[in-house]
Order: sequence, then C-alpha cells, then structure tokens
Amino acid sequence: MTGRAGEDRGVAAIRKITILVVEDETLVRMLGTDMLETAGFIVREAGDADEAIAILSAEDDIALLFSDIDMPGSMDGVGLAKLVHIRWPAIRLLLTSGRQSLSPEQLPEAGQFMRKPWTESALIGNVNSLLAA
Repeated sequence: MTGRAGEDRGVAAIRKITILVVEDETLVRMLGTDMLETAGFIVREAGDADEAIAILSAEDDIALLFSDIDMPGSMDGVGLAKLVHIRWPAIRLLLTSGRQSLSPEQLPEAGQFMRKPWTESALIGNVNSLLAA
C-alpha cells in the first residue's frame, strides 16, 4: 500500500506504542486521535473514565493516557490519572483542559498538563517527551 495512510500504519506497526485518548467531546477526541495516528501511534478511544478503565483492564499495551480533566461520569480526568498511576504505574500521563489549569503538585508523579486548545506539534511534542522519560 502506498500513500500517507499506508506509511502511517507502517510506522505504528514498527513503534507499537499505544495511546488511550479519553475525551467526552466526540469531535475533540477524533481530532486528538487523528493527530496521534498521523504521527504513527496506535490509538484507543474512550468517552469517559469508566470506559477508559475497562480498556486499561483488558489491554496491556497502553503506554500513555491522554485525558481531558472535565468529564461526566464516576470520576474526572484527575481522578482517572491518579487511579491509573496506582494500578498501572508504567503508563505515562498527559492531562488537558480548556477550563482549568493544573500545577505539577496537582498531578500524579510524572504526569504533565497541556492546556486546550492544543496544536498537533504541541501534542506530539508532549507525548514524545513523556514517552522518552
């Protein structure tokens, strides 16, 4: 297969790095997913923390959680990140919000915060930085 789509799948297959995107706003989730897939990552999607926990419990290849903070359901993104840090400490954490900011003290260890709206270069830069740490 030729062209960009074939190249992207090839990169993802080589890197085998999977990211879980958790965002309740469908269009925002699709945008983030598209940016990450274009960069060669394998992406799983969840609309809330409960769905994310189900995916994390079923799959053992998630390397990074990219989650919105403001979500409906049983817990917000900060609660999800804290749970993930306890249950799956190897998973890197990148939180985002357009409504609030988090200081490093409010994040689980080794977590990062990125304010919305984000650009593709900022998202991919933060993801790569976290994965390299």
